[in-house]
Parts: sequence; C-alpha cells; structure tokens
Amino acid sequence: MKTDTVKLIWRITYAHTIAYAIAGVLMMLFMNYDEIWAMEIMSFYRPIDDPILTLAIPLQIPRGILIALFILPLQKAFFEEKYGLLKLGLIVFGFAVISTIGAPWASYESYIYTHFPLSLQLKGYPEAILYISLFVGILHISIKFAHKKIIDVIASIATLGFSIMVVYGFISTLNK
Repeated sequence: MKTDTVKLIWRITYAHTIAYAIAGVLMMLFMNYDEIWAMEIMSFYRPIDDPILTLAIPLQIPRGILIALFILPLQKAFFEEKYGLLKLGLIVFGFAVISTIGAPWASYESYIYTHFPLSLQLKGYPEAILYISLFVGILHISIKFAHKKIIDVIASIATLGFSIMVVYGFISTLNK
C-alpha cells in the first residue's frame, strides 16, 4: 500500500474519531441524553452509564479505518474535484442518516418501523449534522494542510491519547 494511501486512511480515521467524540460529547451535554436514554422506548440501548460505552470513542478507530476503505475507491471525486468534500458530506448524510438499512432513530426507516415520537426523531439530526460537519471540516484541514506535518501529529496525539485514557478508565472500572 502506498504511503499516500496509508496517510489518507489515517486522516479519514482520525477525522471520523475526533468528529464522533466531539459531536457525541456535545450532544450528550446539550441534548439531555440521560433523559432520552432513560425513556422506556430506548430500553433496547445499553444504559448510558454502562462501562462498555466508555469504549465508544476508541472503538471508532477501527470503524474509521473501515469508513476510509469505503471512501478510497472514490478518493478522486472527494479529494480532488471541486466541492468533493461537500459531496462526501452529502453522501454520508444520505446513507448514514436518511437511508439506513436498519431503523435507528432519526432515520427514514425509523419513521416507518418504530414507535419513536417525532420529537425524539428530530433530536437525532443536530448530532448527525454536527458530526458530518466536523468530519468534513477536519478532513478539509488535514488535506489542505497536508504539507504541514503538525496537523497530522496533533490529530494523531488527540485520537490516540484520548483513546488510551478512555481505555485506562474502562479498565479501572472493571477493577472496582
């Protein structure tokens, strides 16, 4: 695998992981996820204080690699063409939010197949839009300033450092 391909995979991975972490934390704070997760209708989700959920962010690294592998065949369209990252954002929104295979809340399928109230459905969009904006924005910065290694270094330290801290926190909860 060429060095440029490996760098692109890593950039997509850290862009996804950082965007996921920021969007998730902000929405958890501002959207009262404690209340949402406590609703009877959400009972199939793990409780919000389940220790395994602390691993959600480091588990985004393998997911980011998978996302990168799906994006690679279209890298020219997304990273070389005008408005390529905007196209990527629209495609992510289309497939990850609107046209999902399952029926997660705020998806098209959820309106058809679940009993989620409209008010709950609508609460899913701000997080999705924030995540996609951050993901595309981080990718834009990392590609535009690819010649400045400091961008990759800072993003890598943030991704790996935070993941190590979270894994350590998870392990410490197991010892209690």
